[in-house]
Parts: sequence; C-alpha cells; structure tokens
Amino acid sequence: MMWTAGEKAIGGRAKLPEEAKAQGAPPHWLAYVTVPDTEAVVERTKARGGSVLMPPTTMEEVGTFAVLRDPQGAVFTPFTPAGGPGGEVEAAEVGQFSWHELYTTDSEAAFEFYSEVFGWEKTDSMDMGENGIYQMFGPESAEGFTYGGMMNKPAEMPGPPHWLYYIRVPDIEAAASAVKELGGQVFMGPMEVPGGDMIAMCMDPQGGAFAVHAKAAGGEG
Repeated sequence: MMWTAGEKAIGGRAKLPEEAKAQGAPPHWLAYVTVPDTEAVVERTKARGGSVLMPPTTMEEVGTFAVLRDPQGAVFTPFTPAGGPGGEVEAAEVGQFSWHELYTTDSEAAFEFYSEVFGWEKTDSMDMGENGIYQMFGPESAEGFTYGGMMNKPAEMPGPPHWLYYIRVPDIEAAASAVKELGGQVFMGPMEVPGGDMIAMCMDPQGGAFAVHAKAAGGEG
C-alpha cells in the first residue's frame, strides 16, 4: 500500500519479511535515498566497510533499489527511479518527512562513510556534551539545505544504530495525543529544540519508531 501527502507520494507499507524477522529486525521505517546509479552506491558501500542485505533489485517502471547496512550497523536504501533522478530539493510540507537523524556508535566515522557514498556535506553542528557533536548534513548540490543530523547513540537508547525519520505536523501536542489515542507511545517529548521547532519521538502499536516535527511559530512553510 502506498501513502500520499496531498498529491505527493511519500512512501508505503509492507509486511516485515520472514528473513528480516529471522535476523532480529523489528518493525521499522526504511528511507530511500535517490541516486543516479544504485549499483555504484552498492560498490562504494562494500568498498568502505558496509554490507549488502539485499542486492540491487529492479521493479519494472518503478526503479532499482538495494538494502544496505553501514559499518556501524544502520540500514539504508539507495533508489534509482526508472526515469532517473530529477527535481529540485525542496523543504518538507505538512505530512512529509522533514528530518533524517542517525544514531550511531561513531558519528565521525559514519559521516565519513555517508559523505563518500552519497556526497553529503557538513552543514551546522552542535555540541551535545557526553554524546559528542550533533553533525548536520546536506546534499552537495544544494548549498545551505539540510537533510538531518548524526550523533552518537545515547547509552540509554535501546537497539542497534539506526535512522529515525521525522514527519512534519501542524501541531505537536495534537500529534502526540493522537499517537497515544491510537495505541502508540510517546517516549520523548513533546519538547523544543534549538531554533524553536517542537518534536516528539514516538513508537507505533507494532513497534516502529518515528518522530513528529512542528515548525516554530513564524517558521518557514
């Protein structure tokens, strides 16, 4: 099943494969990174210490994707659309994914890996004390645009290194209440982050982790 936000396709859902369950994978979100050549990304990943969980697979009239794991253990997916990558990098609107956050065991090594695999560049950064530097990153082709951030995973955070995806909402309190009313959990927040935006980290009834994000009053979009 595919999901849309307005007229824009933003993702879909599928049953967790049995082979993934056998490897201990919990229900989770998996983001697709649009690239010109999925096979080339696979080769760069292997050359830099990552691993291939699913080799390049082509879906007719859709595109080619692969499921990969970075050297610290976080899973990600490169995707080459059938018509080739295109379009401008745009800020997320309500209902779309607005931030992409990596929790890892070695944020400096992780940034080096993703920089070499995807060409991502450093943008701003923040000192997180015991958890080190929160390094934000963006695409090489869009100066000043930020995709998300990377940081060392806090000791109290369960599970292996992973990506956490934020969905933009109009009202953080309403979104957090809806999560709980629908059988999910809010395990952090709602809380304000630097810049005045509001976030909450959540888990759906099946155990998939995600986060919601509301722009500060007077923020863009």
